[in-house]
Amino acid sequence: MDTHSALYEQGRKRLEELRQLPPRQDKSLQERMLEHGVTRRDFMKWSASVTALLALPLPFSNLVAEAAELADRVPLIWLHLAECTGCSESLVRADTPNLDSLIFDHISLEYHETLMAAAGWQAEENLEHALKTYKGNYLLAVEGAVPTANNGAFLTVGCKGHTGLEIIKEAAEGAAAIISVGTCASFGGVQAAAPNPTGAKGVYEVVDKAVVNLGGCPPSEKNIVGTLMYFIMFGRLPALDMYNRPKWAYGARVHDNCERRGRFDSGEFVEQFGDEGAKQGYCLYKVGCKGPYTYNNCPTERFNHHVSWPVLAGHGCMGCSEPNFWDDMADFEKPLGRQLLHGLDATADTIGAVILGATVVGIGAHAVASLFVGSSKED
Repeated sequence: MDTHSALYEQGRKRLEELRQLPPRQDKSLQERMLEHGVTRRDFMKWSASVTALLALPLPFSNLVAEAAELADRVPLIWLHLAECTGCSESLVRADTPNLDSLIFDHISLEYHETLMAAAGWQAEENLEHALKTYKGNYLLAVEGAVPTANNGAFLTVGCKGHTGLEIIKEAAEGAAAIISVGTCASFGGVQAAAPNPTGAKGVYEVVDKAVVNLGGCPPSEKNIVGTLMYFIMFGRLPALDMYNRPKWAYGARVHDNCERRGRFDSGEFVEQFGDEGAKQGYCLYKVGCKGPYTYNNCPTERFNHHVSWPVLAGHGCMGCSEPNFWDDMADFEKPLGRQLLHGLDATADTIGAVILGATVVGIGAHAVASLFVGSSKED
C-alpha cells in the first residue's frame, strides 16, 4: 500500500469513529449552508480547494467534505494570551459568511473569550468544564505569546487571576493536539522582541507536547482552517518543517511565488514608495521586502477571501511568519543586507544558521546591477 492509500485509509477510519459520536450542534452543516445560500456545488468546490491546499490528491476531497460535516464532533478550546486578537479577526472578520467561517461556526467551539457570550465566573466554569469533560480529546488552539517572567505574573486572565502560564500548561496537558495560531503563539511575536521584559515565549517553549506553529501576523484564514481540517480528518498533525510549521503552507518562499518576481528577475525595482516603479508594480526588494527570507503561502492564498496581500497592495513582505521577525527583519522598509539568518536555502528544512551567502549576495548584486542598467537606459 503506497503512502497516499495508507493515509486515505487512516482518514476513512478516523471519520468513521467520529461519526459514532453524537453531534454537539443543533444544526447540521447542510442546514447552515442552506441558511446562507451556500450550495452543495459550492461546498464541493471548497472541498477540492482545501484538498489542493493541503497538497493531497483530488480523491481526498471526499474525506475533506465528510470531515467538514463532522467538525462538530471535535471539541475546540481556543485560548487568548498576550496578543491583539488579530488572528481570530483573520478567521471571522468577513462581510459575508463563507465556508471557512461556516466551518468555524460548525465546529464544537467550547471556549473562545472573544466570541462567547459568557463572562466572569461563568466563563471560568465553561473552561474548567471543557478541560475536564473532553480531556484527551479536545483540540487546543492558542493565540498569543506566553509571558514567563516573574512566574508569568505579567499576564493574568479571568476572575480567578490565573496566569497565562498556568492556564496553558493545564490546557496542554489534556489536549489531543495543540495549534499555535499566529506568530505570537508560535514564536513570541512582538511581545518577545528585545529586550522582552515579560519573558514572552512561544507555546512550544513552555509545554512538553508537539505543537503546530502557524506563523503569520496574522496567518491566513486558509492556513487556520486547513490545519483544523487536517486534524479532524486524520487525528494527527501534518508534516512539519524545522520550525514546526505545516509544510503544505510554509514550504516555499514568498519570493518564489510573488507576482512581482518577474520584475525582480528583470532588475526592475521600486526605489522609493510612490515613485513611477511603485505605480508600475516593480519589485519591492529595495524598499525592504523580506520575501526572499520568508516561508509562507501569502502570494498564492492571500487574505480577505483571496482578494489581496501586502505585496500586491504595495508594501514589502515583513517576514512576519519567521521566528524573531520583529528583531531579525527590521528595518522593515530597508533591505536586510548581510546578516545572520536561519535556513535561507533552497527549502525551509535547512537546519542551522548560515551567513547570507550566494543567494542573498546574489540578490544584492542583482539589485545593484539594475542601477547601472537603469542608468544606461536613461543615457
